Amino acid sequence: MKEGGGPVVALAGNPNVGKSTLFNALTGLRQHTGNWAGKTVEAAVGRCRHGGLDYTLVDLPGTCSLLAQTAEERAARTFLCSGASAGAVAVCDATCLERGLDLALQVLELQPRTVVCVNLLDEGARKGLRVDLEALSRAMGVPVAGTSAGREEGLEELMARVAEVVERPEPPAPPEVRYPPAVEFAVASLLPLLREKLAGRLPARWLALRLLEGDGELLDGLASSLAWDPRTDGALAPALAKARGELARSGLGPEALGPALAAGRRERAEALAGLAVQAEETAKADRDRRLDRVLTHRIAGPLLLLLLLAGALWITIQGANWPSAWLSAGLFRLGDRLGEALLALGAPPWLYGILIEGAWRVLAWVVGVMLPPMAIFFPLFTLLEDLGYLPRAAFLLDHAFQGAKACGKQALTMCMGLGCNAAGVTGCRIIDSPRERLIAVLTNSLVPCNGRFPALIALIALFLAGAGPWAGARGAALLTGTVLLGVGGTLLASRLLSATVLRGVPSAFTLELPAYRLPQVGKVVVRSLLDRTLFVLGRAVAVAAPAGAVIWLCANVTVGGATLLSHLTALLDPLGRLMGMDGVLLAAFVLGFPANELVLPLALMAYCSAGVLRDPADLAALGEVLRANGWTEVTAVCAVLFTLFHWPCSTTCLTIARETRSVKWTLLSIALPTAMGMGLCICVAAAARLFQ
Repeated sequence: MKEGGGPVVALAGNPNVGKSTLFNALTGLRQHTGNWAGKTVEAAVGRCRHGGLDYTLVDLPGTCSLLAQTAEERAARTFLCSGASAGAVAVCDATCLERGLDLALQVLELQPRTVVCVNLLDEGARKGLRVDLEALSRAMGVPVAGTSAGREEGLEELMARVAEVVERPEPPAPPEVRYPPAVEFAVASLLPLLREKLAGRLPARWLALRLLEGDGELLDGLASSLAWDPRTDGALAPALAKARGELARSGLGPEALGPALAAGRRERAEALAGLAVQAEETAKADRDRRLDRVLTHRIAGPLLLLLLLAGALWITIQGANWPSAWLSAGLFRLGDRLGEALLALGAPPWLYGILIEGAWRVLAWVVGVMLPPMAIFFPLFTLLEDLGYLPRAAFLLDHAFQGAKACGKQALTMCMGLGCNAAGVTGCRIIDSPRERLIAVLTNSLVPCNGRFPALIALIALFLAGAGPWAGARGAALLTGTVLLGVGGTLLASRLLSATVLRGVPSAFTLELPAYRLPQVGKVVVRSLLDRTLFVLGRAVAVAAPAGAVIWLCANVTVGGATLLSHLTALLDPLGRLMGMDGVLLAAFVLGFPANELVLPLALMAYCSAGVLRDPADLAALGEVLRANGWTEVTAVCAVLFTLFHWPCSTTCLTIARETRSVKWTLLSIALPTAMGMGLCICVAAAARLFQ
């Protein structure tokens, strides 16, 4: 099929084989690529010009198979079944060729016009692996090309093979994977009827295998797209029933057939890899093994993980202080100038208040407080990701999540939540089991996101870290402990959910530990700023400005001689005191629902009775305001706990609603962390009163 005059070619491959890097190199687009499995969830489209022709390349989600157990597998298989592509490229990892060939064989069953691309040849060479591309091509009966996408090597040869396979009159005829004799007999009985009905729209052998497997979801979709249901066809239905009966009598019923087909493909992939790959020991392979022995050690591994986390947080804390103060002050000064211009144009005071004192000042607070820490933390996070460390961190946490009756992959989505809970919730799609995916979605907000870090940093620095030359180190240690408390809360809540409303047995999964790769620092910084920092900041800005206008109205509209904000703080004060805080701070949490960054600015506005957000000169000035309103170390501890455990922000709630498509689960995702936070705060406050 052609789009816009050029052939459409699908790129399929396992996660973490460099498929998206290859796509970027061919098209010139800059799509985010991460060094751990499951990053690409939706397909991307780009153009590549070769031989005077524009090819449309579609980067399908990374998937380990086409059995459609996950959202990624369904998306990839649906596209290949649609007939939208004129050909495909099956991307394999030279360092683990057998696994990639298993998927390539599945793609070939569905799309014979396929080129096998053996990527990461440079990494394979460093590990002492040499792939005989010609021998592999002869054995598979299709073109094979070798590339090193990160270095942009082999791209011309790959596109030449693509042009060859797409433009030839007849598709290649690769040798078929041979399955047990009973399966082959059953398939042969269906092929004549299927070829007649399909008329080339789908490979008859592939559909025969899927009919024997009985994949209802796939067959329902095909029946709709083909306007013909083979399961109810007058001639085919009896033959299908007979074939399934013969398979059952041979011991290959519905439950046994899938594993038998997988075993057949795996044996073929093993044979092909054994034919093509020659291995010898290298210093890099030995170095990787030695590193893994340390980084995944049951004692040294967790200690190094804690040190890395503490170091990243310390760099973020120390590095963000001055830029944050400078940016915030500059934005407030710019707001003053804009306000003067607005008044000079004759704007009424209420409009000035809503636009400048409300929308602009809230916007200035969010940008000033949020941007510098994100601009530091996200590149650090991305460097660890590209280095290949995050899968090792997930490996270390896998046992704990299995103990909580959850999926070990939840460790990866939890790490994503440290940057943005909404992104972490979306990342939960990499978890295959619907039950375990839902547990990960409901508990993702129990780790602090980037929007909560500024408040946590400020409260720890003002009340808990003390003074002196080691204050920064103590603050980083306390913040690390706070993050670990969030991890502990995640495990506890996951265990609670799996024992009550989401009972079930943890599923097994394979966690790939990719090769260590030296990150390209320049690309990492640019990508993390564009793909993460500005994306999250833009989403926060979109809600901050309208929220600022509403907050200004609450602080300036009076009812019964008091503002709406005063009524709200008075209403919440008894509960706030019970929780070790006060009504002002609790009201700030409520009004800060659009963005967690607003909580402290809102509390400051209410304490000062200013009706507008104020920009304190520095942290010390903020501390003076808080202490003057009765804050103590106990107040700060309770505020830190409730900052860590309370309802997700509006963006995360909307994301949860989209992912779960359920009001019930969205409400539970709000109630669960809130109940945990309220319970902890009440206990801490009660203990403080007891020992006073």
